[in-house]
Amino acid sequence: MKLTRYLAAVALIAAVTSSAFSSAFAADPVFPPGARVGMTPLVGLNKAKGFIGFETEDQGVKVLIADLPAEAYGEVANAFKAVPGGIGGIKPESIETPAGLAYYTVETAKETNKDGAPSVRRYSMILPGPTFSGYVAVQVPENASRIYTDDAVRQMFATAVIRNEVPVEEQLGLLPFKVSELSSFKNIRTLAPGAAIIISDADEKTGFEVAPFMIIGMIGSTAASPDDRGRFAQQIATTIPGVRDGRITMSEPVRIDGQPGYETRIDATSGKDNTPVTIVQWVRFGAQTSMRIIGSSPRTDWTTAFPRFRAVRDGIHPRT
Repeated sequence: MKLTRYLAAVALIAAVTSSAFSSAFAADPVFPPGARVGMTPLVGLNKAKGFIGFETEDQGVKVLIADLPAEAYGEVANAFKAVPGGIGGIKPESIETPAGLAYYTVETAKETNKDGAPSVRRYSMILPGPTFSGYVAVQVPENASRIYTDDAVRQMFATAVIRNEVPVEEQLGLLPFKVSELSSFKNIRTLAPGAAIIISDADEKTGFEVAPFMIIGMIGSTAASPDDRGRFAQQIATTIPGVRDGRITMSEPVRIDGQPGYETRIDATSGKDNTPVTIVQWVRFGAQTSMRIIGSSPRTDWTTAFPRFRAVRDGIHPRT
């Protein structure tokens, strides 16, 4: 995978913009809610309200934290070593952190596409994790650059730490709905902070597909009318990631927690080992959004997995 892909991802994620810093540090590393990467933020930076990371009170300076695939770190490190002078005038730097050797870049860019717009300083760092690559993007506007200097940001990067797991209660507390039943699933992982999670018996190292797992989240669309629900459910069933050779075996209306829904079942193959799986998708329709609940199991485990999927589904309720 190309280095520029990851740098572009960093810049895109970091395109949440600008404010005022201080070069002193708080006492201990801080993990924003839901994050597996933490650091000691510079004074003046607090936990962000609209994304995972930190920001100043006026939401100017921003520090965004995210996960990338496990292989991203190695590919970026190899690309940096292969082209030590950098790409496009952006020279890579390395830095030791408690999490291991990290790599970062610094560049200056315009805040908007308008002529005469103030410049911003952008920093992008990738660091190794046990089953993922940590990613940190910082954006400092021109009016804060004398306080939040390159050296200050580098010092903050040097405090980066990793935690292998985010507490279950912390992850579930970020969701816009309550999950009161986990049906003995062993692992919980945030997919989209505040919007979706995966619960599973396997993990990232083995691949989720080798054992039963569920994905629960909100989607920002719904059926146009009651008559359109079946088409809508079947259409989004074809977008389940990692599924190959899918064949819908059943699709019918159901009631879920008193609301209209649709249940769709699919036989398919999934994962690097082409595991034969059976998948159930429940869609609970709302006025403007829908809840999507996906359960996937190796076909040999389907009989015992399906009651677990249904128990989790029935334990999901709106927050009051």
